[in-house]
Amino acid sequence: MEQQRGRLTPLSQRQILVKLVNQAITSGARKHKACQCVGISLRTYQRWYANRQLTKDLREQAKRSAPINKLTDKEEQRIIDVCLQDDFVNLTPHQIVPELADKGIYIASESTFYRILRKHDLLGKRVRRKHQGKSRNKPSAINATGPNQLWTWDISYLANKVIGMHFYLYLIIDVYSRKIVGSEVYESENGEFAAELMQRAAWREKCVDQQLILHSDNGAPMRSYTLKAKLDDLGIQSSYSRPRVSNDNPFSESMFKTLKYCPQWPKDGFETLEDARDWVHHFVNWYNNEHKHSGIQFVTPNQRHDGDDVEILRKRDVIYQKARQQNPARWGGKTRNWEYIDKVSLNPDKKPKKTRQHA
Repeated sequence: MEQQRGRLTPLSQRQILVKLVNQAITSGARKHKACQCVGISLRTYQRWYANRQLTKDLREQAKRSAPINKLTDKEEQRIIDVCLQDDFVNLTPHQIVPELADKGIYIASESTFYRILRKHDLLGKRVRRKHQGKSRNKPSAINATGPNQLWTWDISYLANKVIGMHFYLYLIIDVYSRKIVGSEVYESENGEFAAELMQRAAWREKCVDQQLILHSDNGAPMRSYTLKAKLDDLGIQSSYSRPRVSNDNPFSESMFKTLKYCPQWPKDGFETLEDARDWVHHFVNWYNNEHKHSGIQFVTPNQRHDGDDVEILRKRDVIYQKARQQNPARWGGKTRNWEYIDKVSLNPDKKPKKTRQHA
């Protein structure tokens, strides 16, 4: 049994080892041989069993003066504060220290930065820790009871046949009708392109200064000053998703999935910008005029947008009612629900669960 050098040995273990050595000595063994057998040195035995009395390890009670180079609590906190700044929160200490040096600031070495961050459990996930405790509530529900009240938009990649290259599809959707009210393909993400597309869509739909709300995520084009200025000029109010929460903009996400999973989608990508624009133009025409959308009772977005869905759904219900009257035995319950959907909500509030009443 070999003792590790410098390791504290509990008093109970010392008692066992000293007892074994004493028994061996009583039986005629030499003292240093007996110590060697139990894994301690003769000097250790003499220190533990001084004056034939077993002593505990006194190193635990030793009073050591603080190193002269020890950081103060204020200096430690300064390192933490620096590492949590927006400019440094994503950088390692090896990157932070040179950045500080370029600004004429020296706080501590890289190893000290690492030690302090490790001590406070900030080494790996400072971005998450920075926002810990800050709750981001779900945005309030926005309701649309007619067309051109609530739009949502986003940008998605369109693959190029050249590996690593792609185009950018800008798409604006009317939440109430699901109609694509604006679309264009560009070679880059740019707030100016978005502003131009918004203006064309607002003019085409004749909804300037009509209290329209435009919802989007927090991408750079969505937050650009050019787009914000254009929206103010058009009388359009902005609404944004929570940071890093994709399902706050579900209508755009669903649209892109429909687009990229349709049978005509070119899996090998587009060869030119014009090819991409031409394909998107045909898709938008099909989607708005032919595609019967499941979320709006299987009418086309244009039928819903123009208000034709009310009469279409009424006629469907009449047909189902007649069919049930002609052969009621084939209908076990109610006919299919063809009721008109009068409201669509973005980020709707969850309905409270019904509680069971006990007698």
